[in-house]
Order: sequence, then structure tokens, then C-alpha cells
Amino acid sequence: MLNAAVTTDYLHTESLPDAREDDFVLVRAASQGDQKAFEQLYRKHSKRLFSVLWRLCGGQQARAEDCLQEAFVKAWQALPGFRYESAFSTWLHRLAVNIALMELRSRKGAEDLEQDDAVLAFEKTADTASHLTRLQMDLERAVTSLPARARAVLVLFDIEGWTHEAIAEHCNMAVGSSKAQLHRARALLREKLGAYRD
Repeated sequence: MLNAAVTTDYLHTESLPDAREDDFVLVRAASQGDQKAFEQLYRKHSKRLFSVLWRLCGGQQARAEDCLQEAFVKAWQALPGFRYESAFSTWLHRLAVNIALMELRSRKGAEDLEQDDAVLAFEKTADTASHLTRLQMDLERAVTSLPARARAVLVLFDIEGWTHEAIAEHCNMAVGSSKAQLHRARALLREKLGAYRD
């Protein structure tokens, strides 16, 4: 169902009013069973969503693809209840992130294995690209190797712009835990990226 490439664009812009209205037209049609309209929504939003899910899933493509597919299945089922109070992209984004976070919670037993900071160990590879490209690749690899909860908080706070309160609610943790996980994730990233500069 999907062939999405991971992007390195960490920033996203708010939808323009015309784009939001275009989405609303497609959502109305799709909620009445128009599969072509839903396919257009999928094509329009799947790459960006996959990028977020890929990061939340620690760079594991199969898991990110599963979460993306589940998000669109649930979106299709829930479209008749969409209230048009927020942008469709915002609604879909929250739905997909919730699915990824539930998947992370279901793996909670496996997370204990991820708590070892040794997961950040990488082999250096020869890189003929520019310093910026290498740094982006190093950052991507370092982010995907973080322990699951720290990675989720870092992606949601630093990349997606969520508040600690929203993260705490969706990740089923205290606000203080969200802040602590963010501090831990940033410290691990600094340590890892510092090793690349040495």
C-alpha cells in the first residue's frame, strides 16, 4: 500500500487555508464512501506521516509502515465522525502518533532492553558527502537509536512541537517524566554527536 521515503525535513508548516479547505472537500467525499477521495488524502499526507512514525518507531521501517497503514484504516473508519474543528492533517497526525505510542507501550517489556545506553554505539563509516549531510545522517541514526520513551518525547517535543502536557497525556506519563526523558534524550544525543566530532 505504501512506498514512502523518509525525509530529513524536521520542520513542518501549518496548512494554508486553501489546503485545509481542499482536505475538507476530500474528507466529506471520503466519509460518504468515495475511495478515490480517500486515496488522494493518503497520497497527500502519507509521506510526512511516515517520516514522523519512522522516527517514533526507532527507524524500523516495517513497524512504521504498519503504524501508517493502521492509522489510515482507523482514519477511514472514523471519517464520518470528523468534526471539521481542526485541520484534517492535525487530526490524522494525532491519530497516527497515538497508534505509534500505543505500539511503543505494548512493547514496554522490550523497552527494558533498550534502556542500556550502549544502544548508541555505532561504527563510523567513511562519508564523502558534505559535513552537513553527514551530521544529518548521524543525527537521524542517533535519534532512532534512543530508548523508546526518550525517543518519543524528543520527537514529539523537539520535532513535532508538542507541549510536555500533551506528551504526558498521550504517553501516559507525568509531565516531570516527559521533561526528564527529554533531558536524557538530549544528553545522549550530545554525547553521541560529540563522539562524531572527535
